[in-house]
Amino acid sequence: MSSSDIFIGETIGTAILILLGGGVCAAVTLKASKARNAGWLAIAFGWGFAVLTAVYISAPLSGAHLNPAVTVGIAIKDGEWGDVPTYFAGQILGAMIGAALVWVAYQGQFLAHLTDREIVGGPGAQDTKSVEAQEAQAGPVLGIFSTGPEIRNVAQNLATEIIGTFVLVLAVLTQGLNSEGDGLGPVGGLMTALVVVSIGLSLGGPTGYAINPARDLGPRIVHALLPLPNKGGSDWGYAWIPVVGPLAGAAIAAGIYNVAFA
Repeated sequence: MSSSDIFIGETIGTAILILLGGGVCAAVTLKASKARNAGWLAIAFGWGFAVLTAVYISAPLSGAHLNPAVTVGIAIKDGEWGDVPTYFAGQILGAMIGAALVWVAYQGQFLAHLTDREIVGGPGAQDTKSVEAQEAQAGPVLGIFSTGPEIRNVAQNLATEIIGTFVLVLAVLTQGLNSEGDGLGPVGGLMTALVVVSIGLSLGGPTGYAINPARDLGPRIVHALLPLPNKGGSDWGYAWIPVVGPLAGAAIAAGIYNVAFA
């Protein structure tokens, strides 16, 4: 496949992934949404279906990595790194586009949520905090865009992201080993989606399971740039964990694959 196909496929696929995945987070979180308070099951399955849709849309063009961790895992497995920057560029751009589209779809709900005094406090409530203090914590809608820990513990948070991504990437790399051909074909997208649902239900509680650097970083940048009232900080102090953790988990998964399965 050509570099242009890879870039276009990853941009479109990752945009669909974040539009539908971030969309379910918005639906569950925001005031005046019909799905508000639908719960963690809705989020886990929503992200799984987002993966399913995005994979089938982008696979003909780019192979549907949609995740820098998957790209790194496949590059380590195959020893081919030439297309990695193109994959990364499409994934980050697509994630930003998808996050912006979530904002477009839920503009009224964002406004209602972020002007509700029960949620953000009275007028000027944030003015009493320094800029540094605001940026050090997550704003009230950051969870729609990016992940964050329930308990802020660097070692635990990093380990959780490493473990979750290890499971995802090892599952991706081992698909089709017991079948003829190079993979599971059309079934592969469904298998990957179900793995993502399983990770969300089993390992998503501590950090919100980024398991994808582009999924977290791209929307976090969009959150920082969007003109949302009372949006609060983008929690940049935490932002490195859902980038480094998934990449490390992918490298471990690929290493184990090369030792045990190749």
